Amino acid sequence: MSTTEELNDWAYAHKCQKTVENLKKNGFDALYCHNGEEVFHYIVNEAAEAKSVGFGGSLSIADLKLSDKLKGMGKEILNHGVPGLSPEEKLVITRRQLTCDLFLTGSNAVTLSGVLVNIDGNGNRAAAMFFGPQKVIVVVGRNKLVDGSIEDAVQRIKTYASPPNAKRLNLATPCTTTGFCSDCNSPQRICRVTTIIEKKPRNTDIKVLVVNEDMGL
Repeated sequence: MSTTEELNDWAYAHKCQKTVENLKKNGFDALYCHNGEEVFHYIVNEAAEAKSVGFGGSLSIADLKLSDKLKGMGKEILNHGVPGLSPEEKLVITRRQLTCDLFLTGSNAVTLSGVLVNIDGNGNRAAAMFFGPQKVIVVVGRNKLVDGSIEDAVQRIKTYASPPNAKRLNLATPCTTTGFCSDCNSPQRICRVTTIIEKKPRNTDIKVLVVNEDMGL
């Protein structure tokens, strides 16, 4: 008899594969991955020709611990999340990410119909996803999949991603106290730029890896 974990993996595998199928219908280069280790090796291989690699501030990417591996390959790492950077230094790095050879990021939500939905504070991560970098890889854990509309995807982000991300960044917003989005007007609000990528952007080499593991928030 299968365990609960095995049954859960089986069910999510079908959701992941359905999402990949629909991403391809929308023009994306999409791939189903069984786990983070598979994603790690895929990205390392894709980075072979890149000179500069941008990290978009995604926990899905950070948890893969790619930085040291890519540095060892001689890549220039553009990561504005490195501790100790001044605001000015962070801004320089985020602008350079827009023209890097390879940009790595997650997506806050992806509908099973193959639409990528993201909410940013500054918009740098979302902007780099659809124009600028030579190549973009988007890593999507199964917890980001939404069996519903774009509105459901936005709700998923504001319910499950934005409050813990604001807490992680030590921001003074109502959600870091209550744990719930209140659609605030706080100066430190991170829900400021919402992007919806319905089809593959025409001039961007974007690959979406859908992973049968929970990744990020």
